[in-house]
Amino acid sequence: MQRNKKLWWIAAGLIVLLGYGIWEAFSQPSIEDLPGDFKEVAFVRNEQNKGGIIRVYAVTVGDMANAKYEVCADMFPTNDYGSVTKIYFFDKNKPFPTKLAIDPPHYDTGQYEAVMILKRTGKDKDS
Repeated sequence: MQRNKKLWWIAAGLIVLLGYGIWEAFSQPSIEDLPGDFKEVAFVRNEQNKGGIIRVYAVTVGDMANAKYEVCADMFPTNDYGSVTKIYFFDKNKPFPTKLAIDPPHYDTGQYEAVMILKRTGKDKDS
């Protein structure tokens, strides 16, 4: 009987641990949770056959006075070995691109105006 009770305690502990792991995996913060009313509206990534990964994002901002641009940019992925992630922020109440190109300037600069541009790069493992 004592052994049966011990098994139940171990099973209950494992269930609690598993439940916490699942909850933690699905409750990660996103850019929508930050002050500033951020929303990703466009994304493009290179094929990455050779060289580093290049990612370009367009993000709208609804509350520019309270927007945490740096914190938002830090939430986007970067990789090592020459990876580049560029985030273009646009006013939600003005025209913004919904498609991006991998080659600069990435969008029609005559039609759309970015309010902030941030860039994140990966580290070289050799250094």
